Amino acid sequence: MAKVEVKELLDGGVHFGHLTRKWDPNMAPYIYMERNGIHIINLYKTAAKLDEASQALAKIAASGRKILFVATKKQAKDIVSEKAGNVNMPYITERWPGGMLTNFVTIRKAVKKMASIDRMKKDGTFMTLSKKERLQVDRLRAKLEKNLGSISDMTRLPGALFVVDIKREHIAIKEAQKLNIPIFAMVDTNSDPRQVDYVIPANDDASKSIDKILTHVTNAIAGGLAERKAGKEAKAEGKTEAKAVEAAPVASQEEE
Repeated sequence: MAKVEVKELLDGGVHFGHLTRKWDPNMAPYIYMERNGIHIINLYKTAAKLDEASQALAKIAASGRKILFVATKKQAKDIVSEKAGNVNMPYITERWPGGMLTNFVTIRKAVKKMASIDRMKKDGTFMTLSKKERLQVDRLRAKLEKNLGSISDMTRLPGALFVVDIKREHIAIKEAQKLNIPIFAMVDTNSDPRQVDYVIPANDDASKSIDKILTHVTNAIAGGLAERKAGKEAKAEGKTEAKAVEAAPVASQEEE
């Protein structure tokens, strides 16, 4: 896994924090200096923390568990949906559905409802409904798709949560804490890092900064997934060879 370069983070504007008067004192260890009333994040610490978080995420991906990405702020939405989608991970970029984690059974029911509407359309049941009912079902399907479409493949609770802006996504953070789900997050100078298991001190407002961090994180996840795939293939190969070895003596006895 490629280590992140400090210059790369600098180019992405990852070091720009918030106004000094808006800071959270718990972020002090990650702040390098103050310039023109703005806190500057220590990018050497960001690089170290990003590498640490990436290694942990790669392990989670290699174990076969899902990582749920959460970012509902405008400048992060498209980046998160693209990057998480590339590594086939679930994500929430619309409003966080209350109870998404703590009431996961109910959320799964809503996702199943979406699948049942799709089945109705395939088997022709949909066309037996009245025009008004079809319109209502279509509206419901569109609403479910918008809010939950990106998590339709998540059949169990995620192995970890990756959050952009923990202040904004405080409900998601609380739910993950309740269930002891590890939290990875981009944490800006106005947030409390104590709420997060893996802190990545970074500018969580600029799309360029979010893109830099997400690119590195999802590349690490892709590496973990590749490792898992290679392990499965090696296992399958080993089983095939074992069967061939077992069959060999039988064949030689028959020849005799």
